[in-house]
Amino acid sequence: MQVSVETTSGLERQVTITVPAARIDQDVNKQVQQQARSRRLDGFRPGKVPTSVIKRMFGKSIRSDVLSQVVQETFYQAVDQEKLMPAGTPDIQFNKDVEGEDLQYVATFEVYPEIALADFSGAEIEKLSADITDADLDEMINTLRKQQGDWEAVERAAADGDRLNIDFEGFIDGEAFDGGKAEAMDLVLGSGSMIPGFETGLVGVSSGDEAELNVTFPEDYHAENLKGKATVFKVKVNSVSAQKLPELNEEFFARFGIEETSVDGFRSEVKKNMARELKHALKTKLKDQVFSQLTELNQIDIPAALIDREIDVLRRQAVQQFGGPDAKIDPNMLPKDMFTDQAKRRVSVGLLMQELIKVNKIEPSDDKVRATVEEMAETYQDPQEVIDYYYGNQEILNQIKGLVLEEQVVEHLLETAKVIEKQVSYEEAIKPAQRGETAE
Repeated sequence: MQVSVETTSGLERQVTITVPAARIDQDVNKQVQQQARSRRLDGFRPGKVPTSVIKRMFGKSIRSDVLSQVVQETFYQAVDQEKLMPAGTPDIQFNKDVEGEDLQYVATFEVYPEIALADFSGAEIEKLSADITDADLDEMINTLRKQQGDWEAVERAAADGDRLNIDFEGFIDGEAFDGGKAEAMDLVLGSGSMIPGFETGLVGVSSGDEAELNVTFPEDYHAENLKGKATVFKVKVNSVSAQKLPELNEEFFARFGIEETSVDGFRSEVKKNMARELKHALKTKLKDQVFSQLTELNQIDIPAALIDREIDVLRRQAVQQFGGPDAKIDPNMLPKDMFTDQAKRRVSVGLLMQELIKVNKIEPSDDKVRATVEEMAETYQDPQEVIDYYYGNQEILNQIKGLVLEEQVVEHLLETAKVIEKQVSYEEAIKPAQRGETAE
């Protein structure tokens, strides 16, 4: 077997492989003989079909199968010989495929980039910390009460937080437009679900009122034909409702799976959940910063095949998130551009992490794996049952080991970076980062 390698551009390689005709012929003859012994054909006794008949009737098919197997075997022998690391499925093109002559084909594929990790000591990382105040706890409990609240019709002027039931129609230059009309729609004032000026314009209306709202669609509005357009909405108010919040009692506590019977006990459980959320949010923001600095310091070429593979993952995740596991949506319908930047970042972080793990010989700590499993199990009624289940399921345990390994990489990088401690409010700490992307 002869092998030659050409770098065509960046990470792309073209490998030309020549396989001696003798190998092809040998494998073909072997298959012909096997089929002569096993095939049943009319006019011939079992096992007595002449090889010439097999060749005449099935020769092309047998050769095709043999070539497929030979290409697979010789390709991996060639990349191993040349110490290449393919980053995707190769494109195979035959240069010469003639019976009785040497087989020659070209495999085109991308390879993984060679990475020389940059010094991370110049990175500046802002490590946030936050406390949960009584005001934060009160606000959270009030939010939980609002989620479970009932609406009651009131005969008074509407205020922020009230829910209106309205009919409306929008007009631009005196003409109604598509999508600008609704009937019996519920709208909570102050929710920000309508364009600026719409909700504030309805503060003070009462049931039965009619109003005209002069508003302007934002310049970045999703519908191209409405961007920046001055609009008049004619609104009829069908009803005004105020929210009645539930009492803090056992019935209310039970809705959240909390068995506490006292307000203090309920507050304690809510605070524990807030603390878990806070810990996760702070950890995620720290990790996001570290990986952002890592990718900025290490600008690497990324194989297109890996980006496409990650886009497919993100598409499937999006379908599951918004449509559920039974959603009958083809993920490929989602535009590729929606996920390209996130996919590039995730692949880049993944490649850099692999290099860091290899260079620094980082392995997941058994103690940290155990601690992570126990922390996850805390939220269940029978933590030990969950722990036993995780340790009895290798696939899930490997996922947790992956998370722990990722955290250990972050810890390793923080040891060399300049870390700046910053105290922030609980609200700021749990607010999603603008980037909205992590390596997870």
